[in-house]
Amino acid sequence: MVVKIRLSRFGNRHQPFYNIVVAQARSARDSKPLEVIGTYSPIPKIPTGLSETEAKIAKPFKDIALDRSRTKYWLGVGAQPSEPVWRLLSLVGLVEPRLGKMRTKNTAEKAIQ
Repeated sequence: MVVKIRLSRFGNRHQPFYNIVVAQARSARDSKPLEVIGTYSPIPKIPTGLSETEAKIAKPFKDIALDRSRTKYWLGVGAQPSEPVWRLLSLVGLVEPRLGKMRTKNTAEKAIQ
C-alpha cells in the first residue's frame, strides 16, 4: 500500500484551490482521501489592513495552510510527497529542497560547443 501526499483540486475555473491530502497512490485525484492535512491557494492575494503607502510596496502572497504535526507523521510513516507538494513542504521548511539536475563536466563542455 503506497501512500502519497498530493494536491486535490477544488474551486472554479480560473480560480484553483487545492487541498493537500494523504491518499492511496492508485486512487483518483479527487477521490476521498485518507486525511486532509492542509490547503494551498496559488492565486496571489494582496495583504489587507495596510495603509496606502504600505499597500503600494506590499507583495502579493500565496496562501499555504498546513498541519505540521500530521505532515511530519505521514512523512515519518513513509508517505511520498508529489513534486508540487515537495516544493510546498520545502517552502514551509519541513523537507530539504530538491536540487535541479546537476551538470557534469562533460555535459557542461558539450553545452559550450
